[in-house]
Amino acid sequence: MGLVKILALVVGFGVCLACQAEDTPPKSEKKSLPVIAHIKIMGDLSEGATESGLFSSAVPDTLRSIQDRIEKAAKDPAVVALYLEVEDVSIGWGKLDEMESALQKFRKSGKKIFAWTASEESKDYLVAAMADEVAVPESVSLMILGVQSSVTFYKELFDLIGVRADMLKVGDFKSAVEPYTRSNLSGPARKQLESMIDDFYTQSLVGRIARFRKSKGLDDAKVIKAIDEAPLVAALAKELGFVDKLDYYENYTSTLGKACGKPEATLSKNYGKPKSKDDEMDFSNPFTLLKALSPTKTKESKNPKIAIIHAIGEIVSGKSSFGFTGGETVGSTTLIEAIQKAESDPTVKAIILRIDSPGGSALASDLIHAELMRCKKPIIASMSDVAASGGYYIASGAKRIMAEPSTITGSIGVFGGKVAIGGAYEKVGIRTDVVKRGANAGINSMERGFNDSERKAMTRVIEAIYEQFLDRALKGRERAGKKMTKEELTKLAGGRVWTGRQALENGLVDQLGTLEDAIVWAVKEANLPKDQRPELLDLPKGKNLFDSLLDIKLQVSAESALLEKLHLIGLSSEAKALGQLLLLRKEKVWLLPLHHLDVK
Repeated sequence: MGLVKILALVVGFGVCLACQAEDTPPKSEKKSLPVIAHIKIMGDLSEGATESGLFSSAVPDTLRSIQDRIEKAAKDPAVVALYLEVEDVSIGWGKLDEMESALQKFRKSGKKIFAWTASEESKDYLVAAMADEVAVPESVSLMILGVQSSVTFYKELFDLIGVRADMLKVGDFKSAVEPYTRSNLSGPARKQLESMIDDFYTQSLVGRIARFRKSKGLDDAKVIKAIDEAPLVAALAKELGFVDKLDYYENYTSTLGKACGKPEATLSKNYGKPKSKDDEMDFSNPFTLLKALSPTKTKESKNPKIAIIHAIGEIVSGKSSFGFTGGETVGSTTLIEAIQKAESDPTVKAIILRIDSPGGSALASDLIHAELMRCKKPIIASMSDVAASGGYYIASGAKRIMAEPSTITGSIGVFGGKVAIGGAYEKVGIRTDVVKRGANAGINSMERGFNDSERKAMTRVIEAIYEQFLDRALKGRERAGKKMTKEELTKLAGGRVWTGRQALENGLVDQLGTLEDAIVWAVKEANLPKDQRPELLDLPKGKNLFDSLLDIKLQVSAESALLEKLHLIGLSSEAKALGQLLLLRKEKVWLLPLHHLDVK
């Protein structure tokens, strides 16, 4: 009887709950408030896979992470507008093209774009100018001064200290050696630099501003006139149509809801950015440090993927690392391993070679190219800011080459040589006496330049590699379906550098487009579903904290101290130029464009 009573109570209780559930009206679904998506754009927006920093678990923004967040905001029904906060952007012209493409796609969603910046630099303004409305503080003076590129020459300094650069090259336009052998630009170097500067000025700067501010009454002529009168104080910039409002961040931010017709809209700060786990980490626990040092574990799915192999920085032999100037290098061993991983992974259906490199070692470039040629999967090269010389060499291993309109590319040419420091030794009383066997035994000696026999031998090597470069590039154009004779290619080579627009006109690249466009091509080549975005596999993998610590080379040397001092006194450009020379000093033959080409 006791068991029957208990069962009866349970059943009765259940019936009561059911009755209560039926009598209780369903809760109404809460309608989310409209959101204004805030995204802060700053820094160099690097390419490739990244890991958290040394003292923070926050993963830094990359170009693609910003693009993905913008795309997410476009598709999010709760988002009614995009709000860009722009600060200290240090990207190249190619990445600026990528940013424009992402914002143009967002604009198709019908949502407005607002931008605020307190920066006075032109790149920051150019990002902000892509918005429907631009606001700056009234104390800002826009430094839209035009475009320039400067080249620093060291020959006279070398003469003073007894150093001589003994350089050999193939191609009249291969001017990477000129900073060490001349005191000014040669005729061919100036000609190609002027051609590129004209393109950047008319298309990337003037044309971009006029295009985005057309509704404000600006055209090419008015933009050029304003540039020639710059810097523009904020009030004048507003009067001319370069900006729309003069306001400070907090006050301007508070007006956005009303401006987009949604006064109730809330600001979603750092929209779509992964949250940092710093607050969750207890550094009083000794195991926390071990956790921070350990690799990030990610489980790869069995779904079909597109591999994006990133070639970022100067190309060198061996493993990728960090150069003298703090930038990345593309190690041939590291990149070959990445290509082999993508080739052997059955889930990878196509490969995108994403290049942001001025080139470097001829040997390392050829080793990478050979591995690309061995790969059986479809490969497309996608060029970022720079893909010149060695960067173009490895791109020719792809089935198709896609560049940004403002990518710096081409520079099919070769040079080699050494810096002879024997004269500097003599000035401080150091003498060297040599005993040798073999006519060219001293070809690598840094104490003197080449003798006649050594010069002849090195010239033969450089000319052979130039012919090899032409052959690789010509076969690459043939694989892409471009009909081009060696004579036609030679006219475009000789070390000459082109913008992406110019390279397309000359047949050196196949298409202008972004990384997203390259993904579309890869999807088609791999026969993947067109209506869904494929999984992307970034290679090489980003380094964790432990790997980064192992990469740090504690060098106490005269050369590293010199580079550090140059950075400290504001000569970062000179430090990069000398650092690049030191980085490649062990290589015999180099593939680099106009030395440290920086267009601002």
